[in-house]
Amino acid sequence: MKKSKSFIGKDLLGFGLLLLFLILFLVSDRLNDNETLNNLPGDWINVNTIFLSIVLEAIPFILLGVFVSSLIQVYVSEETIQKFLPKNAILALVPAAMLGSILPLCECAIVPVVRRLIKKGMPLHVGVVFLVAAPILNPIVFASTYFAFRSEPTNVILYSRMGLAFVLSIIIGGILYAIFRNNSEQLRSSVPTAHVHDHHHHQLNDKKPTLTARLKETLYHAVDEFFMMGKYLIMGAFIAALFQTFLDRSILEAIGTNPYSSTLVMMTFAYLLSLCSEADAFVAASFGSQFTDMSKVAFLTYGPMLDLKNTFMLFAFFKARFVIIFMITVTIIVFTAVMVLFGVIL
Repeated sequence: MKKSKSFIGKDLLGFGLLLLFLILFLVSDRLNDNETLNNLPGDWINVNTIFLSIVLEAIPFILLGVFVSSLIQVYVSEETIQKFLPKNAILALVPAAMLGSILPLCECAIVPVVRRLIKKGMPLHVGVVFLVAAPILNPIVFASTYFAFRSEPTNVILYSRMGLAFVLSIIIGGILYAIFRNNSEQLRSSVPTAHVHDHHHHQLNDKKPTLTARLKETLYHAVDEFFMMGKYLIMGAFIAALFQTFLDRSILEAIGTNPYSSTLVMMTFAYLLSLCSEADAFVAASFGSQFTDMSKVAFLTYGPMLDLKNTFMLFAFFKARFVIIFMITVTIIVFTAVMVLFGVIL
């Protein structure tokens, strides 16, 4: 009962945050006309402006992402996915990354999906590739990143993000295969019945669901995921707006121009914000020239692979030793790869 109340509380939090955004959006045009509001410090007006611009740009991609994701969750079975994966452990790495490029699943939805795939026979290391590749390598994230950085003539950030995600997912999968090849049973024997992001369609049913039931399940998943991702987007956009408005510019310039500190700060920022991969590009783009392209690429690559919310889910589904090694591997590989890509270290 306590758990169900906690989930109701989280749903109410998500609804409240979305309602707050709606209210701010509807009254934003009146800010300059209202004398009371106009007397507020200019910094807070700037926070509101930045916050609304980030969310408004990101919401269409979130809506598209949750709808396509829900269709895949309901209509595409695990057995269908497994047919495309070779039996050979090493050869399966590349197709797993390619499969991730066509399935628009966010980093929160992908964890329970990978768990089910592993339970049905998918090798652990292949599941890891799918886990880190799918949230980035898909058409919706590609499109959102392109639009967020459309002012960049060379699209360095876009192609760096996609290229790194593809290559690093294979490398990370290969490293974990080498570590756990003789001990691939890393799923927890018992998983809590109520977890961070449960979907009703995960339940098995012997009867073939009707079209009406499938449509209801699709809509339920889309609404559930939209509220879940929406609250993280709103929190992330608000923190980004506060960060840009109130952080001392001299500190920001010192951090942002140093390749090591800027990359580490942006990776930490990506982990704590836990943004949806379909919207994080708009938050990264909002930093403008304050941070280097290298640190933005690190932000956009690291966050979808590992963040605060999917860490809780990983610990719920997998053994602690596996999760800790996975987290360390992803952090070191992403940081090193970004440094090498931008020529900081060779």
